[in-house]
Amino acid sequence: MRSLILSAVAVVAFAFAGNAAQAERLTEKPLVDANWVEAHLDNPSLVVVDIRSMTKEGSPYDAGHIPGSVYAPYGKFGWRAKVNDVVGMLPPLDVISKRIGSLGIDNDKQVVVVPAGQNSSDFGAATRVYWTFKVLGHDAVTILDGGQRAWLAAGKAVSTDAVAPDAVAFNVNFRPELLATAEDVAKARENGVALIDARPESQFKGETKSGVVARAGAVPGAKNISQSEFYSDQDGAFVASDVIESLVSDAGVDKDAKEITYCNTGHWASVAWFGLSEVMGNKNTAMYDGSMTEWAADPNREMVVSE
Repeated sequence: MRSLILSAVAVVAFAFAGNAAQAERLTEKPLVDANWVEAHLDNPSLVVVDIRSMTKEGSPYDAGHIPGSVYAPYGKFGWRAKVNDVVGMLPPLDVISKRIGSLGIDNDKQVVVVPAGQNSSDFGAATRVYWTFKVLGHDAVTILDGGQRAWLAAGKAVSTDAVAPDAVAFNVNFRPELLATAEDVAKARENGVALIDARPESQFKGETKSGVVARAGAVPGAKNISQSEFYSDQDGAFVASDVIESLVSDAGVDKDAKEITYCNTGHWASVAWFGLSEVMGNKNTAMYDGSMTEWAADPNREMVVSE
């Protein structure tokens, strides 16, 4: 079923791609700091997207945000969707492209994604949105390292003036090589593709499991690099490339290997994907957005529990 869906997606993507233009990139870096963002705020090509989730206190955006930024909260905006009873999937291309366009983002805009930055899981909202732009063919995207936390720590100004952008057209140039399917995962070992499980070790071993996953355990042959290893909660910053190379080496995976990251819903997996692909530079990395929610739902798919 998923293969049929992806075939339909590819057809739509082909239709969209005809008009897709490549934005002028203000930076080639996957991460920028608060000084860089501040220096470019007046550039008409820049769109800063605040994705901080709503809290019990209300909207963090309303309480204070980077001046000129638009608001698209991770949990409410629709960055992910339920597809065929699987949560956390890439939305249909026509849907997600319209949502992105509603933020005033067209194919000529440089995007900066801003999470709260409090911990690695929170930062995963930014890496998942970043991956979404990449899989849609938009390279002009970066993340504010440390998010709003870093912005405030740097003493930068905030605004309470809400921005209501004019909707524009955002065209898709779909990159299927960045999106792994269940079939890709099933054939990974025979195709020489490494599987990186980004969940906590207890979930990888099958000692615990997420409530959205039907069975405990991991995909056979997978290696565990927890998403928490890629981001320093204490410093509020993503780790350096050499740290990631050590993580990969310790896991027994070649740093240039073809690989697929997964987790429970494709959230933590995006942290690992971002670290491996964008920070360390292994462009042979894809992400399985269905992850264990989709995989474990089929009793015919093999899973292993560590002793």
